[in-house]
Parts: sequence; C-alpha cells; structure tokens
Amino acid sequence: MTEDRFENPSDFEKLIKLVLQKKEKWNVELAIANTKGYDMVALNEGTRVAVQVKNIKRKVYLPQIKKFEAFMDQPDTKTEFSQGVFISSSGFADTVHTYVELEGLNIKLGTYSDGDIIWGNKAKVETPKTTVKEKYIGVFTGKGGVGKTTVSAHLAGAFALSGYDVALLDLDVQGNLRKLLGEGVYLPGTKGSLGAEITVLNHEEWDSSSESDTKIIICDCNPEFDKNPKELMEKFDYCIIPTTLNPLGVNKNADVISRTFNDIRSINKNAELFVVINNFYSGEERRNKTMNRVLLDNLQDILKKDSKCYYIDPIEDFAIRFSYQLLYWGYESLIENAEPQLAFKDYGGRCHPRTDFLSLAEYIIDHSNIDELKQYEAGIAARKSAAAKMRNTAKKEAEVA
Repeated sequence: MTEDRFENPSDFEKLIKLVLQKKEKWNVELAIANTKGYDMVALNEGTRVAVQVKNIKRKVYLPQIKKFEAFMDQPDTKTEFSQGVFISSSGFADTVHTYVELEGLNIKLGTYSDGDIIWGNKAKVETPKTTVKEKYIGVFTGKGGVGKTTVSAHLAGAFALSGYDVALLDLDVQGNLRKLLGEGVYLPGTKGSLGAEITVLNHEEWDSSSESDTKIIICDCNPEFDKNPKELMEKFDYCIIPTTLNPLGVNKNADVISRTFNDIRSINKNAELFVVINNFYSGEERRNKTMNRVLLDNLQDILKKDSKCYYIDPIEDFAIRFSYQLLYWGYESLIENAEPQLAFKDYGGRCHPRTDFLSLAEYIIDHSNIDELKQYEAGIAARKSAAAKMRNTAKKEAEVA
C-alpha cells in the first residue's frame, strides 16, 4: 500500500478520480463541495455509483462503513445511485470485509496502492519470519445473568468469521460452553477464504505447545475469581467484563466491575480491560442515557487511575444489542439435539449479533497488534498450500515414472 498522504483531502480525491478514469475507464465527476455522504459520482458501464474516499493512516473500520451504509440505504440515495464504492488509502480491517460480504451490502471496497486500486481483500501478505505470540482474552463477571458465556462464544465467532482459528477455553465449573457448542464449530469463510474453527476445550486439555497454529485463546472464566488458573490469568492480554444497564443493577454493577478490575490487577498488571454493555435495549433512549451516565460516573475513579481500563460507551461506541437470537441461543442444540451453532443466522437479510460481535472484535483489534496474527496465519496457509502442491507434483511425477 502507498505511504502517500495529502494535507488537502481534495488532492487525494483528484488522484482517485484520475485513477478511476485512466485505469478503470470510469466517467467520474467530483461532488459539489460539502456534499454529505459521498465525494464523487462515477458512471461504470451505465451504472451510477456513489464514491466515498478516505485518506487516513489507519485502516478503515466498521463505523465508517456503517455510516456509508446508512447513506446508501436512504430512499433518495437508492433512487439516485445503483451502487456504493468506498476507496481507502490504507486498507480496511478484516472485520469490514467480513461485514460487507456477510451482510450482502451493495458496497464495493477498494484500496489505493502505487497508482492502482486493489478491489476487495486482495492485498498481498508477506510471511512473517518470526513466531507471533498468542493472544489470550479472558471474559469475566462477578455476578450472574450478564451473558459471560454468550459473549465468550460469540466473540470467538467474530474472530473466526474474520479468519482466525480460536481456542475457546471453558474455565467455568458449570461447563456450559461444552453443552452449547460441543467440541466446537467450523465457520465457513467469506468468498475466497477457507474459514476458521472454534475448538472448545477445558483448562486441562489446552496445551499451547501442541496448538501452535491457534493464536487467539478466549477464556470463559469462572465467576469465582480465585478458581481461575493463575498461570492463565497471568497470560491475559485483554479482559472483557460484560455488564447490563438496568435500574437496580447500575450502582451494584459499578462495584462488581471495580472489584473485578482490582482482582485482575492483583495478578496481571499489563492486560487491557474492557467493559461492554450486553443485552442493550435501544428503545429507551432517555433512560439509557441516564443509566449510562450513572454507571460511567461510578467507574470514573478506576478509569482515571488505570490507563489500560476502557469503558465501551453503548451510546457513543457500540453495545451488544438485545436480540431474541441471543436470548434463545442454544435452543437447537440443548432442546432439539441439533448441531451446535452460534446466533449468527440472517433474519430479514441482517444479523445484529454478528454485527455487534464483529464490532467488539474490531474494538479489541484497534487496541492491539492482533493484526500481526493475520499475517502469521496467512503465512501458515501459504506454506501448507505450497507443501500440498509439491506433494501432488511429486505424486504425479512418480506415477509417470
């Protein structure tokens, strides 16, 4: 990808216009200054396209795509444009490619690189020369009913959708993950990718030395903090603490979260800690704002004291929304004895749990170097593919001889 940056955004827009005209053979006109929603209009084989461009150092994440999606979903936009195109100077997060394809959005993604536009997820990935350290994520709670197991499983699912193999360790004495997911699930990849697996294990079954290809380990922790293996908690890079917004629980939840933060810090000084709101009902805007403010106020002391503690604001950032899919997750496997699955099915062309957990995975990625694992795993896949081709060639040569 190019390292070029333009102080004036219009300069980058003019460059993209030139590339689309010369290389892609599109007819392009820049939008009128201060037009909201898109930066230029293109005609591609008779199709009228709204083009949005971003010239930023970091990758484009889900919020930018969701905003463009909202623009493309407006009735007037649908009348004027047949498709949307989003072009970035620095690429897109894996979660963005996954979201656009799984949601069936009428949006095409392109990355500007050295005078060309690379469409889709076709950026070249070099094989790393060094081993990448595993990333351990612990999901904690100090009280029941906040969805710890649901969050653990579906966060693993979001990483798997983005192409990462995940080990999901069940540290809770109840063993609910095994009941819900059995030995694990395989999630098919988006177009052009193999997919990824989630393997469910208990603590005794996990052996990092024999699972060297699995680089993301998510632990569904025991609610009794002291019963979690200390050697695992010392390895946690990130800790997720799900909670809920409700009138009776807001003050109490702040105490539970603060206590959980302090317990984690007594063992692990370096992990990044995230509070996320689960089971969020967005239909009560005024009350949600009030309860959110109260909870955030009660967490201020610990958030100011510890720079690695984060509160994911359900109004400003995102939340895991209430959905019947999550409420009844496990019905098929526990009641109907069907194959284990996650709550990622489409209903009406959309799936809120999938979108929300992709957002949570992306939030963690944005605060980490997990992207390095993608390069590592791409290197493993490339080596496996090359080895398979060599075996096939050798087999054919032996048959001819």
